[in-house]
Order: sequence, then C-alpha cells, then structure tokens
Amino acid sequence: MEPPTMNASQTDAAAAASDRPEGIIVARDVHKWFGQLHVLRGIDLTVKAGEVVVIFGASGSGKSTFIRTINRLEEHQRGEIIIDGIELTNDIRNIAAIRSEIGMVFQSFNLFPHLTALQNITLAPRKVRKSARADADAAGMKLLERVGIPEQAHKFPAQLSGGQQQRVAIARALAMNPKIMLFDEPTSALDPEMISEVLDVMQTLARDAGMTMICVTHEMGFARAVADRMVFFDQGQIVEQGPPSQIFEAPEQERTKQFLSQILH
Repeated sequence: MEPPTMNASQTDAAAAASDRPEGIIVARDVHKWFGQLHVLRGIDLTVKAGEVVVIFGASGSGKSTFIRTINRLEEHQRGEIIIDGIELTNDIRNIAAIRSEIGMVFQSFNLFPHLTALQNITLAPRKVRKSARADADAAGMKLLERVGIPEQAHKFPAQLSGGQQQRVAIARALAMNPKIMLFDEPTSALDPEMISEVLDVMQTLARDAGMTMICVTHEMGFARAVADRMVFFDQGQIVEQGPPSQIFEAPEQERTKQFLSQILH
C-alpha cells in the first residue's frame, strides 16, 4: 500500500500548526464527572502537529472519555482544551470549527447500513462541503484505495467483514481532510485475524508526515512500532508518558510496570 500524501492545504496547515509552540492539541487541568464519578482528574497533555500518541491503560481509566472530550463528544467541566489555537467551549461555532479539523474512528464502525461503502465515505463531503457527486466519488475511490479495499466500493456494510468495515470507517474519517485523527480502541470489536489489516492501515497513516494521531489502544506492538509517545492512564490521571523505548524497557512508575507485566506475557 502506498503511503498517503497530503494535499497543499493540509501541508500548509500542518506547517502552521507545527509553528505553535504549545502544540496543535493542548489539554490543561481537564476534569470530567459523570454524576458523582470523577473520571478525569486534572489531565495535562500537549500534542505537537504530526505527533503520533498512543494512550493506554486499564478499562475505566478515563482514556476513552478523554479522547472524546477533544471533539466535544463529552463535555469537560473544568480546565481548558485548545485545538489548533481554538478553545473548546460551549460556543457552537468553536465546536463546529474544531470538529471540521478532526476525524474520529470508534470501536463500533457506525456505518450507515443502507449506504454502500463509497456512499458512506462521500456523504459528509457532499452534504457539508457541497462537493459534486463525481468529485466526491473520485475522492472516495482514492480513499478506498488508500485503505486497501477499492473492490468493496459498492458493497453494503452487511456484506463486509469487520476489518473491511473499520477500514471504510477510517476512509470516511479521512474524507474531510482532517488535521487530526482520533482512534478510540478501533480494533477492540474485531476478530483477531482482522486486527492486523486495520493496524496496517493505521501504521501507513502514522507514517504520513503531518498527520497528527491520538490512538487509544491495547495493541502494544502497534504502539511500539509507530508511537512517538505513549501515555499511561490510570484512575483518571496520567501516571507516566514517554517514548515507547522508555515505557517498555525502563518504566519509572510502579503502576506502569504492574500494568505492562499483565499485558506483555
């Protein structure tokens, strides 16, 4: 599979974002409650443009909740989240502007069952960007080629394997030319033999200079191969972060060592 390339506007945007000393994603003292449950307890995290960050930790540690606050799928109640210079507030215009820069891939594929793979990909460009059908279809086919399944363009989700559906979901997220891609445990709903095909696509994306990625995952081989930085969450807090070499070979915190010893058998 050929590595994906950026268009001129993406290249310019990535260059502009990389000039931001504070990073393209900035979270400062972020807190989140679900009723009485304090799920995020003062998260501080800065992600540079083009950086690939893997967030890992036990179930219930707050990692998926945090990634969902970045595009306001969950509302944080305290602290600041700033995306490419825009603070995420209740202002609908800010939320719309931020969401236009972010693509997100979920555990479940969330494809429209009555639309073909190609139609799922082209829906947002046609409705939001008002792209002509021919232009949207041509771009959609290129995206299906990028994720390795152009021959599935006219099949419906029910006719696709789980891995193929997730690759369509990735292509759909890329269709709006986002600056940032968020992945929330994208392989957790897949059969084991389908996981590698999705990780291969994500690895190709991660090699794309300028594609900022945050991925919540338990796939430690993927993290070791592509992450610039790994961030360990536990009980709503960041316990430790660093490059994969440090996290795997010389973790500093006992909780990190304990968690890794349980999953790296």
